[in-house]
Amino acid sequence: MQNHGEETRQGEAKARLWRWLDFASIALVWLVVLLTVAAALAPFLFPSGSKLDVGTRKLVVGFIFTTSYLALAIGRIPGLDIDRAGIALVGACLMIESGALGIEQTFAAIDIDTITLLLGMMILVAHLRLSGFFVFVAAWVMKRARTPLVLLCAVTFITGLFSAFMVNDAICLVLAPIVLDVTRGMGRKPPPYLLAVAMASNVGSAATITGNPQNIMIGSFSQIPYVHFALSLGPVAIAGLILTVVLIALFHRDEFASQGRLETNIPKFEVNRPLALRGLLTAALMVGLFFAGQPPAKVAIVLGSLLLLTRRVKSTRTYAEIDWSLLLMFTGLFIIVSGARQTLLTPDIVESVGHLGLDRVPVLAAVTAILSNMVSNVPAVLMIKPFLEPLKNQETAWLVVAMASTLAGNFIVVGSIANMIVVQKAAHQGVPIGFWEYFRVGAPLTVATLTIGTLWLCL
Repeated sequence: MQNHGEETRQGEAKARLWRWLDFASIALVWLVVLLTVAAALAPFLFPSGSKLDVGTRKLVVGFIFTTSYLALAIGRIPGLDIDRAGIALVGACLMIESGALGIEQTFAAIDIDTITLLLGMMILVAHLRLSGFFVFVAAWVMKRARTPLVLLCAVTFITGLFSAFMVNDAICLVLAPIVLDVTRGMGRKPPPYLLAVAMASNVGSAATITGNPQNIMIGSFSQIPYVHFALSLGPVAIAGLILTVVLIALFHRDEFASQGRLETNIPKFEVNRPLALRGLLTAALMVGLFFAGQPPAKVAIVLGSLLLLTRRVKSTRTYAEIDWSLLLMFTGLFIIVSGARQTLLTPDIVESVGHLGLDRVPVLAAVTAILSNMVSNVPAVLMIKPFLEPLKNQETAWLVVAMASTLAGNFIVVGSIANMIVVQKAAHQGVPIGFWEYFRVGAPLTVATLTIGTLWLCL
């Protein structure tokens, strides 16, 4: 009875703590809103350009930027049902209302190339997913995997290959349920293979501009040719995929010690062959044009839009597969960062940060990796962008940021959206993947791949 009473008191204390956190976070939100209104009214209360007017705006913009990034890092606001996309939208609107950006500056802040390339790739992935292509490929390969280690290699390299040319978050949405069903059907433990999906999607996506959202953004900012980007980071991705297999097999020796033949029990599936063939031809043409040096954003959105011209699947089904919230989050982030940059960033600050030695590959890689785990990789890239512009070798700098921001996503389970997609899909099917189970593989994999990538880009 005494233990029960103690547990009850602890539960009540935790509930009170959460209520206070909810109250504090909501109060903080309203404080930001009130400060924004104050900044909007400042030009009418004080002479334009006065110290009070400028000082008020800087204070408010700094507060909006800090609280927005804090909420984005947490992924929510306690006490409110709002996600990262909503946080970015609210932050962007507050940034505009504060006077940090005018309407024309707001539109100029949004990188249209990034948004259109991401949308075009999402349409292609949605088309292939609806056709049943991904299920067919995964099932065909896994059916021929005779041992657990071969199955792990198949899962890792299929995920890595698809993630290299298509957005890795979308690939995880497709492959995680398939791998879960197949491994269960074969009588194997799903977690090691699900870890392979998450980690290989991050590693493989480092290879090209179209592998993940931050690379798409970096490709637009840097204008690095698709071929050069792939030749620079492709070898790092291949080495990383091999390391992924080695480390997962090492930390799950009980699963891979047995080399007996696997039972083949693949779930039934249907493939719309004409739809799949059309999607494959489009994907091949798209990648070919990327390597031929055509503008990736233009190629992706034009070919993606042409895929909608079909009688076999309604456009609304394709739209339902697109991650509109990710596009909204990107748009909001562009505005938040641009507002903060124009209001807060001075030449003195840029010069001070330059003394950190960001022109050195190891330093830039370390800073990017740490920042990516603090605020997530996409916001990290936007935050570090202004400090790369003064560097002499911007091409190498952007490649380092692409490599480090992507590979750092494997460090902890919340390090990337791809990880969280896989973990959430597994949890919904009764397969929990805890922090330690992920971290004991992800941490050494991150350190090893970042070391390889840094050494490679130093050559």
